Amino acid sequence: MSDWFTVEKIDDFTYAISEYGHWEKVHSYLLIGTTHALLIDTGLGIGNIKAEIDSLTNLPIKVVTTHAHWDHIGGHNLFNDIYVHEGDSEWLKKGLPVPIEVIRKNVIQEPFSKSAPIEFDINKFNIYPCKSSLLLDNDIIDIGSRKLKVIHTPGHSPGHICVWEEDKGYLYTGDLIYLGTLYAFYPSTDPVQYKNSIIKVSNLNNIKRILPSHNDLNISTDIIEKVKAAFDFIEAKNLLKQGSGLFEFENFNIKI
Repeated sequence: MSDWFTVEKIDDFTYAISEYGHWEKVHSYLLIGTTHALLIDTGLGIGNIKAEIDSLTNLPIKVVTTHAHWDHIGGHNLFNDIYVHEGDSEWLKKGLPVPIEVIRKNVIQEPFSKSAPIEFDINKFNIYPCKSSLLLDNDIIDIGSRKLKVIHTPGHSPGHICVWEEDKGYLYTGDLIYLGTLYAFYPSTDPVQYKNSIIKVSNLNNIKRILPSHNDLNISTDIIEKVKAAFDFIEAKNLLKQGSGLFEFENFNIKI
């Protein structure tokens, strides 16, 4: 398949599909059940992620959107069965409230470290509106032999979700938690909600693996408590509000 994507096996029925050649280092995840396969996010839209998925499974695909930012929905137009939390649903329905010229500049903000697919043309790059079904907090998605729980975790976006697979102990964290800079300074973000979402996932029992949407795939589960403590530190200084700036910690930063 395309050299653009790197496929890494999490287990025999779970794959990370990564775009390491781009500065965002985005991860999408394919979870294979017995009746359906679940794709968590569709990446940047630079390469054809559907062709990659088709090489791994012939099951019908459900696409779950962690949140409707451009770097997570780039391949949504290639699929038909798409789900998103109601808080971000308007962005999928009507398009992102950001000019496409701005998104294109973000896409090529830094040089690619891998050659883009031959069909990629930044002047034709677009994020297309699409139809979707709504998700709510605590919804269960059943793909046959695997059940995934929707956890509404707003803060980075109004409809941001994490996906919790309790049987395996896998927490797919989207942009809530990863090694890098965590963002809560955009107009559509909310630092207080972000902190509360960290508390929410910290209460899950028996998390065995965190599977983030960016950067390093190998993250210790204690990162949740570290991020939680970082937000406590910021709040104690009365700085848990937009415009407070960049706070640097050991393996991550928080920008609010």
